[in-house]
Amino acid sequence: MGEVWMPVRAACAQALALAFPVACAGCGVLDVALCDACRAMLRPQVTTRALADGLVVRSGLPFDGVPARVLRALKEEGRTSLARALGPALAAALGDGRGVVVPVPTSRAAMRRRGYRVAELLARRAGARPLRALRVVRTTADQRGLSRTARTDNVTGSLRATRRLDGLEVIVVDDVVTTGATLVEAARALRAAGAQVRAAATVAATPRRFPEW
Repeated sequence: MGEVWMPVRAACAQALALAFPVACAGCGVLDVALCDACRAMLRPQVTTRALADGLVVRSGLPFDGVPARVLRALKEEGRTSLARALGPALAAALGDGRGVVVPVPTSRAAMRRRGYRVAELLARRAGARPLRALRVVRTTADQRGLSRTARTDNVTGSLRATRRLDGLEVIVVDDVVTTGATLVEAARALRAAGAQVRAAATVAATPRRFPEW
């Protein structure tokens, strides 16, 4: 019976390919999910910076050009296969791997919209075994368009640890760092549960500057 259905499946796959042609997430060229030239643009370029509370975050790529387009395709277009191409950037940001990887949690609204947890998926593709140790306890507004101060106010108190983490060394992971407000809030919640937050790591870091208003 399986052999009978194989030609049917192949025909359906070809029909879907014609109706919904695959395009490179980085440049739009047809018939490939990620072309060689764009894949080369995802080679890690690790940068480090300190956030407001002294938390150090390492990022594998700049959130610009091809890396930004590929990340948006993963997050907003449901192209989860792209996480594998982004994994090496996060792995490079994680460095020696000391510490348990804790991803920033996905809100319920985002989970309903996407059907998957972005930071957790990326952590797995980076070779980590993420621990779901945080949960969202307060709804926040969309961070886009907010100033640095407004972003901090928006997320403060929005996360809580799911359990006691006394003495556990952790690394907080997210897809992108902008002002760092979400990472700082995650670190606060983890420390409140007794964890020792070693650092944070993201796939990419935005080069944008935010005013203090």
